[in-house]
Amino acid sequence: MLEENQTMVTEFLLLGFQSFQTFNVALFILFLVVYIITLAGNLLIIILVSTSQSLKSPMYFFLCHLSLSDMLLTTNLAPTMLRVVLNGGGTIHVTGCFTQIYLHGVSAAVECLLLTVMSYDRYLAICNPLHYTSIMDLRLSLHLVTWSWLIAFMVILPMLIPICQLQFCGPHIIDHYFCDFDPILELSCSDTSIVKLEQIVLALPLTLFPFVFITSTYVSIFLTILRIPSTTGRQKAFSTCSSHLTVVGTYYGTIIAIYIIPSRGQSFNVNKVISLLYTVGTPLFNPIIYSLRNQEIKAALIKCPYIRRSSSF
Repeated sequence: MLEENQTMVTEFLLLGFQSFQTFNVALFILFLVVYIITLAGNLLIIILVSTSQSLKSPMYFFLCHLSLSDMLLTTNLAPTMLRVVLNGGGTIHVTGCFTQIYLHGVSAAVECLLLTVMSYDRYLAICNPLHYTSIMDLRLSLHLVTWSWLIAFMVILPMLIPICQLQFCGPHIIDHYFCDFDPILELSCSDTSIVKLEQIVLALPLTLFPFVFITSTYVSIFLTILRIPSTTGRQKAFSTCSSHLTVVGTYYGTIIAIYIIPSRGQSFNVNKVISLLYTVGTPLFNPIIYSLRNQEIKAALIKCPYIRRSSSF
């Protein structure tokens, strides 16, 4: 009988934000507006980089793929979240749940790797400017981006396979607004110790090594900037990496809050709010940060023919 119950699991119930049931419509409108702005902002970055001749450098090529990663993250989670928020809860098929976990992991891994690649690009531009164009050429840029996506897809897949083999014989209720890794493991009646160990072995290097690399490159960048004699030169050098540094800070800040700070003793609502900062806030703020703090993107935005055409009406 137990084996029969395990094989009949076809869907999970997502509770969403049960404590805010009276504000369901307001939350739905808010999240929908944020979702639209997020897609529009990241799509605008991609269009600007693709059409503007002044944004043909490797840094903006990497930024374009960072926007693609953010669009993958928000499009993977937002439709389910909007449906769950509007209805006060909702079901998701097991296949859809596992697919959501996989794409969530891929987008997170790609973001870590792309931020690492962008820090290496800024390191070369500031610490080794005379050889920057010869080292960071089109071929290397393509290789770095391609391997970032391939590694993400290949590393996350071995983490998903054992999750798909878990058995679920208890309640199938997830107190969250999307299918996340830890809530799924809590529902399983199988031994999840091996799955958790595999997650640490695969995911920790994917986040820790990039963070250490980014930190070391920025130490070198700051030391190089401090040796620049003129104040104007130091400000100009720092401005070229300030946007990336801000994005790195917000991204890893939320990652640390979610996965390193112990969640035991915290309410489910606190964990959901922290998750919102990562799954909703990061894709929303990344294009805003680069647009507001980057003069070249501002100039390309003004010169963009699509923007000028729409403003003429």
